[in-house]
Amino acid sequence: MSPADFAVNFFVALFALIDPIGTVPLFAAATVGVKSKDSRLIAVYIAFFILFFLTFFYFSGLSLLAFFGISLPAFRMAGGIILFLLGLDMVRGNMAGSVDADEEAVAGEGRAHARKRFERMIVPFAMPLLIGPGAISTVIIYASEAKRFGLMGAAVGVGVIAATALSTMLAFWASPLITRMLGKIGLTIVVRVLGLILCALAVQFVMIGIADSTHDVILRKAAAPYAH
Repeated sequence: MSPADFAVNFFVALFALIDPIGTVPLFAAATVGVKSKDSRLIAVYIAFFILFFLTFFYFSGLSLLAFFGISLPAFRMAGGIILFLLGLDMVRGNMAGSVDADEEAVAGEGRAHARKRFERMIVPFAMPLLIGPGAISTVIIYASEAKRFGLMGAAVGVGVIAATALSTMLAFWASPLITRMLGKIGLTIVVRVLGLILCALAVQFVMIGIADSTHDVILRKAAAPYAH
């Protein structure tokens, strides 16, 4: 595998896992009532968070989890539980209420307001919704493959992470246009459907975590039905 092939494969895998296009309605719902310039600034903060966090795991990875005595299956199950709670709120239609409560708590505008809003969106929006166990494990796996390329592999990996963060920021910047196209009813439908999908994805995370940490408690084809 050449460095170019490595970069393409890494970007495709990471982009699919973070799925910035699919999370645009969630970003729009989480920034209801926020001025356009502030929502763009929040998107920039999220992009920098993705860049910093994934780069950190790219170079530390499993050694950090081992230091705290945390296995990847345990991390996957914990992320699945948090993601399930978010999806359940979305299906029930409680997300708007939580957004309104946040709006009252951090009313205002400008950089300070955007930063406070971003701090409230770190969990569970930025993590584990965008940066979940799948993205982290993918970064760690590709970091191990990049060792064969030396410093070039490290540079290519960081470049791929930066490109993914930039793509996420641009997708979120386009959220007002997408929101206008969907309308309030369309956005509500999309968010609730995505909430159901997130609940199912969260259960899948937990199943994979149990399958990876036990023997024959959950069938491998049930935990990863589409893996080859």
